[in-house]
Amino acid sequence: MGSSKRVNKTFPPNPSSPKKARSPPPPLQEPDDRFTGKPVPADESRARWPTRYGADSSVNQVLQAKSHYTQAFVDGCRFNLYDYAHVKAEEGKPDYIAKIVELFETINGELYFSAQWFYRAADTVIKEQSKFIDEKRVFYSGIRDDNPLGSIVSKIKIVQLPANVNLAEKQKLISSSDFYCDMAYLVPHFSFTTLNSTNAPESSKADSDASSISDVSSNSVLEDVDVDEKSEMTLLDLYSGCGAMSTGLSLGAAISDVKLVTRWAVDLNSDACKSLKLNHPETEVRNEKAEDFLSLLREWEKLCKEFRLVDCEIEDSDFEENSLDCDEDNDDESSVSPGEYEVEKLLSVCYGDPNEIKKTGLYFEVRWKGYGSGDDTWEPIDGLSNCKDKIKDFVTSGFKSKVLPLPGKVDVICGGPPCQGMSGFNRFRNVTEPLSDPKNHQLEVFMDIVEFLKPRFVLMENVVDIFKLAGGVLGCYAVARLVSMDYQSRVGILAAGSFGVPQCRMRVFLWGARRTEVLPQYPLPTHEFVGKGVVTVEYKEILLGFEKDQSRNLEKSILLSDALSELPEVTNFEKQDERPYDSAPRTEFQEYIRTRRPEFLSLNGENSAWQKDMLYDHIPYLLNKDDYERVCRIPKRKGANYRDLPGVRVGPNNKAELDPSIERPTVTSGKPLVPDYALSFVRGTSTKPFGRLWWDEFVHTVVTRAEPHNQCILHPEQDRVLSIRENARLQGFPDWYKLCGGIKESFSLLVSDIGCLHEYGRYIQVGNAVAFPVSIALGQMLAKASQGVPSNEPVTEIAVKFPYCLELLSTKRF
Repeated sequence: MGSSKRVNKTFPPNPSSPKKARSPPPPLQEPDDRFTGKPVPADESRARWPTRYGADSSVNQVLQAKSHYTQAFVDGCRFNLYDYAHVKAEEGKPDYIAKIVELFETINGELYFSAQWFYRAADTVIKEQSKFIDEKRVFYSGIRDDNPLGSIVSKIKIVQLPANVNLAEKQKLISSSDFYCDMAYLVPHFSFTTLNSTNAPESSKADSDASSISDVSSNSVLEDVDVDEKSEMTLLDLYSGCGAMSTGLSLGAAISDVKLVTRWAVDLNSDACKSLKLNHPETEVRNEKAEDFLSLLREWEKLCKEFRLVDCEIEDSDFEENSLDCDEDNDDESSVSPGEYEVEKLLSVCYGDPNEIKKTGLYFEVRWKGYGSGDDTWEPIDGLSNCKDKIKDFVTSGFKSKVLPLPGKVDVICGGPPCQGMSGFNRFRNVTEPLSDPKNHQLEVFMDIVEFLKPRFVLMENVVDIFKLAGGVLGCYAVARLVSMDYQSRVGILAAGSFGVPQCRMRVFLWGARRTEVLPQYPLPTHEFVGKGVVTVEYKEILLGFEKDQSRNLEKSILLSDALSELPEVTNFEKQDERPYDSAPRTEFQEYIRTRRPEFLSLNGENSAWQKDMLYDHIPYLLNKDDYERVCRIPKRKGANYRDLPGVRVGPNNKAELDPSIERPTVTSGKPLVPDYALSFVRGTSTKPFGRLWWDEFVHTVVTRAEPHNQCILHPEQDRVLSIRENARLQGFPDWYKLCGGIKESFSLLVSDIGCLHEYGRYIQVGNAVAFPVSIALGQMLAKASQGVPSNEPVTEIAVKFPYCLELLSTKRF
């Protein structure tokens, strides 16, 4: 189009704030811009585009038509109805991409076309992370509006790819087109969903984003999809902690008769790994870095290919010095020279530096012939060149027992990669370029593992800050990585209190699904809850449960008394870690949280004897003498805190300060009764230090640190902080879920800019966990998707609410 040609600029609706497009002002027509051919017959036009004829345009704001056409000339180029075209954009911006779905002349003689818009990746939630997406890839938007005919620039070709297209055919189709489209982008929950194998509908449809896109979403009718109908699905839990998210997903899936087994789990916290193994003896739990786990997976695949255990070819160059010639006859015993030790068997495998000698690589744990387990050692693979048969036996056995996952053999990957660089406790976090912060590197590792293993479904959990700081760049990155791997995706923020526990914690959850699967939905809230966190306006769309004009039958909010009131009284000095209950449940929550462990979560040995009348982990963090003395002087009433101690006064600006009229009180040790850190916390305006909770309240979030210096965590009626079990109940942990580790233990997490973060054993396992009601609800959504149940909307109600589902699950069998 010539630069002198005058047109009215048109702009597709902003994906962050979808609104009905306004009709532009009348254009200045060029002499050669015209419709050609005969008009569409009047009866047919009225049938196909009824809102264009006879309606009051001042009411419905729809341009009224005199006639419709199927062909037009713009700047000397012929355009047919349903052609794809570039449309003039703002100066300096790339032209917009659209499908021509109407050509009509208004009753005022103006020439218009209706555009069905396509988004580039940069126009979606992916934004600046569009570098991960092919420039020729566009996304069907479902949004259409009216534009002057003269704003059409040029004709283009867009090819739609079927969900199950192979790489060769994909490349062929892409090479013969200007753009290609394989997904739709829906603004609510920033959803990327697979298109049907047929083209987008050509008939005029409602202008709303949701109604238009439902015609082409794969979640309405999936074609050529191989739905896995086996009853058991396998799950890999990354950054697993004690296993709350994977356990909840398994419980939720079981409600819909899907057996989801946590086959593998990885975490750096050894106590958390022990807790997960205790509750899931069938799980292969690995206490190692996620980066090392990924390297191990790559090496394991090479070994499986070399020993012809998988149907894949492998290049010789992939092995280098670690390659093993499995076709060569080999006798390990005959190769042992005098003075050498003989390998009896290989016990385990890892990637890293298990001997701490600064030599990273693939290692095997060796049991030496004639020696016991105390003499087992880790040996590098290049030091076992005379043990090829032993390695082959180990790999073959591990392949059969699925000791490690292989690409395409994992149904679900879930995990919450730590983003310490986003933590509010990190005063030195990089708020402008968080992706360059090494403390956020685990998000990249998580996505690398997904890319390598190619699971059917992905569920990532993280703090809300990934969609708050720096324009939400970390969240945008996560979505971009999934979409670049040809995964469907959608984002949601869920508040724990909205699903049946007394806490406000909000977390981001990102679903991913292969293009041949149904993309899981999000569960709608089940309980009333007034507590809300902070979400930036741009991302309000992904907050679950606060949509307008939604009436639901919600349960009453769960409060502290509902969850904790019947638990046995314990003191600050309690040492008994297991005890019988000493009273009957007082609420439905307490009745169901004490339900027996589900039979399908099989345990063996002594664990099988666990009974529902035993209470575990009801032991508090032991306060030091000074803090205990302070806590004992906090009144046992609602709202009490350090401000109620003698020697403190509160000024008219609600700022606490020392009372100059009296001598500063002290504790027995001689230290101040009211410490300076309490007075200076949030410049003296906070009421959290040494704050006492009350029965008719809920907590903001379950904490990982059990010290009361800047947190409201004191028991309502006892002089102590909340116990591990009480915190666990606030997270919805069933009482049968037993934890391992100490009360206050460090597991050597060093953050360079903020010093050493002390970890509190079982407290941090509970505090870092995903709330059980949330993960159980998400598990129900996962089961529906795995069964191929269509999901036209991004959200839906769950089948069984928490905590009632625990009773149903206690007798569930497979």
